[in-house]
Amino acid sequence: MILALLALLANDPSGSAGEELRFGVEVARKGLWQEARFRFERAVLLDPENHSALNNLAIALEQQGEFDKAREAYERALKIKPKSLYIQQNYDLFREADDKRNRKQKRKP
Repeated sequence: MILALLALLANDPSGSAGEELRFGVEVARKGLWQEARFRFERAVLLDPENHSALNNLAIALEQQGEFDKAREAYERALKIKPKSLYIQQNYDLFREADDKRNRKQKRKP
């Protein structure tokens, strides 16, 4: 999943959103998910239509166990860029894992 994050570095958006996105990817590579999330959130604030920032934010949220927010971010990213293979693959993997988590939770007494 991290490989997909790194592959989706963005279409080199200019300005601060692109800088935040690039820095977020750097820290995500180091496993610093809180900082990565902060950077991706800033990138989205600066450019709400940045599908790469939304995809990467979703991955960071997933890493932090915030599954509902991750789903929302994936869905927003796909709404902006519905034909993105990277986003769709990440979302499919997320849904598979989330479904598995949900089934496991339902089995607990």
